[in-house]
Amino acid sequence: MDTPTEEPQPGAFNYVIGFLMVGLAWGLTTPFIRRAARDHRPPPHPLLETPAVRDSWVRSRVYGAVFGVFDLLRNPRYAVPLLLNLTGSVWFFLLIGKAELSLTVPIVNTLAFLFTVIGEWWVDKKIISRDTMVGMVLSLGGIALCVYSKTS
Repeated sequence: MDTPTEEPQPGAFNYVIGFLMVGLAWGLTTPFIRRAARDHRPPPHPLLETPAVRDSWVRSRVYGAVFGVFDLLRNPRYAVPLLLNLTGSVWFFLLIGKAELSLTVPIVNTLAFLFTVIGEWWVDKKIISRDTMVGMVLSLGGIALCVYSKTS
């Protein structure tokens, strides 16, 4: 009778790098995506000015939304960060297949929050308030407690 062999688990360093990569991909790209979407001014589309579309509320909304999405996706300032963000989602699903779910989700989401705050500071020159800094430190402390409790 064959006994199933266990796959060797990646080392802790690999998990830490994976958590950081997903947190970076999710958190640091979000301010760039928001800024590109906020600054985007789509060109006028002749189809939206036709009487058949202009006179129909449903058609004007549907065509306007479709053209808006396509215009955004053709904009590299939006598409590149979005692609990196979606890549982070792929890495996340690879991580949760190997790492413990109860650690992976809070760690990655907390890192995404931290990198979003840093990204807003970098992209929008937003001041990081003292309360936000305290929240960041407490979040890191919470991650440390979760990891410590699972390893001991």
